[in-house]
Amino acid sequence: MTRREVEQCRDEILLRSHPVSFRRPAPRDNGPAAVLQPPRPDGVRSFRSRRGRSGEVAWACWASVADRAPWARGWAGAAGTLVPVTHGTLALAAAPSRRAAAAVGQLLRFGWLQVQCCLFAAAIFAGLAASSVVPLPIARYDALVLYGLAVTVVFYLLRLETWREVAVIGAFHLIGLALEVYKVNAGSWSYPEDAWAMIGGVPLYSGFMYAAVGSYLCQAFRRFDLRVTNFRWVPAVLLAVAVYANFYTHHVLPDVRWLIAAGFVVALWRSRVFYTVGSRRYAMPLTVSFVLIGFFLWVAENAATFLGAWQYPDQAEIWRMVHTGKWGSWALLVSLSFVLVAAVKAREGRFYGAAGAQPQVELARLDERAG
Repeated sequence: MTRREVEQCRDEILLRSHPVSFRRPAPRDNGPAAVLQPPRPDGVRSFRSRRGRSGEVAWACWASVADRAPWARGWAGAAGTLVPVTHGTLALAAAPSRRAAAAVGQLLRFGWLQVQCCLFAAAIFAGLAASSVVPLPIARYDALVLYGLAVTVVFYLLRLETWREVAVIGAFHLIGLALEVYKVNAGSWSYPEDAWAMIGGVPLYSGFMYAAVGSYLCQAFRRFDLRVTNFRWVPAVLLAVAVYANFYTHHVLPDVRWLIAAGFVVALWRSRVFYTVGSRRYAMPLTVSFVLIGFFLWVAENAATFLGAWQYPDQAEIWRMVHTGKWGSWALLVSLSFVLVAAVKAREGRFYGAAGAQPQVELARLDERAG
């Protein structure tokens, strides 16, 4: 193997590997007939460093050299990563640090995308916080209704929400408002302030809390480029109806929320949600995403009750943390909400969008025939 062949091989490795801090050593003139002998079995060759001391560096790469030189396979770190060895010691410290930096970068990108998905919810919470300290000419809950409508219009005009997403948000508002009226009259929670725009003791602005969940899901589909596979449409719809019904019936009948939750786990066992962060694609079980979103909604509920958006009976005299059992309720509500959004996304390319476009929700085969 000539010097030129070795250098071409090394350059190919550098191009195919992840970015590595590397300074190519200055070429030496060893005469026209100089030939670099094949590497020793340990993969080491010598060169003169820029400080004048001789060093020994071994270059190995899974994707390239290891295919040609069996001795290199033991030196490779991660696939496609160039690994230097100086003074006979594997310089593996740089690879973990690069991976850690990449992981932190991905986490920051993921967080930023989540912030963008929560813009509608953040706007509603900003209104709650501001209205609790700023004097208003009308009742606070009435002002929040006008504020919520204004936020919805602004988001549509700024193209942060499409008209279809606004329609989904409106459906969430109505579904949530109906549930609120029943729950408030059943004594589950209450709204301590008076207002003109109220139905059955429930201020109309309360529906925007549920609309924020719908907005988050719609935004997540777009910003994370979500793709859901093996979504079993028929059992998911039946379970979603059961979730909504149980919110009403558990006051007079046995509470079966945990059975319904188990049903979701079984029905969606093979369903996966794929999402993109930066240039990388990830996946997780769909039911796990419901639990995670439910947790953050429970955290948001604690913040909302602290701001006086509503209150539970045990918070009448002094604020205290919402019971952790509500986490499960929010996870079930997310499951119901996802089914509503999936009903729209599964029809992409048929009822809307570009003709023949791949739907973001891929139905399981049996359910696809049923649909």
